[in-house]
Amino acid sequence: MEKPNREQRHRNRMQRKKEVVDKAIARADQEKGLLLVLTGNGKGKSSSAFGMVARILGHGMKAGVAQFIKGRSDTGEEAFFRQQDSVVWHVLGEGFTWETQNLVRDIETAKKGWAVVREMLQDPSLNLVVLDELTYPLKFGWLDLETVLTDLGSRPPMQHVVITGRAAPKDLLEAADTVTEMNDIKHAFRAGITAQKGIDL
Repeated sequence: MEKPNREQRHRNRMQRKKEVVDKAIARADQEKGLLLVLTGNGKGKSSSAFGMVARILGHGMKAGVAQFIKGRSDTGEEAFFRQQDSVVWHVLGEGFTWETQNLVRDIETAKKGWAVVREMLQDPSLNLVVLDELTYPLKFGWLDLETVLTDLGSRPPMQHVVITGRAAPKDLLEAADTVTEMNDIKHAFRAGITAQKGIDL
């Protein structure tokens, strides 16, 4: 009996794969607002979240962004998204902790920031809310994790939320629908290369 050629083997393999994928798609029959967490030491967590903002806009929907920790307002993503009528953008931080060096003020800033976020999480017109670098105020104890999880759980049913930042707490990971951990294998900064516009800023 003649062995099937490479093309036929490929076709057979792809047919089997298609059957598996089609069954998985058929099983996925629920719709809900998702909680996504992008964590890990690797680069690209915020960039991935902003990619989802672009995707939401492409579908004619509305997004909100709340940036914790970061105090600068000269990044490329902010310059672009602030021009979009369907994006609400809040810079809620005053800079990284080694810059501010004021614990009381950092805690106060985080709490004021969460009050802004709570309003966003109660706004059904926002289809996506990005909470950029939220893991840091949680890790440092500036915000109460239980309060944050309660507010996230009380949001409109179809509102998606993306949380970024390193060292996401275990309870947050367990509450999330999708978790992605980005690994740091190599970074230009460690070779003495400064942050580049369009890539890092």
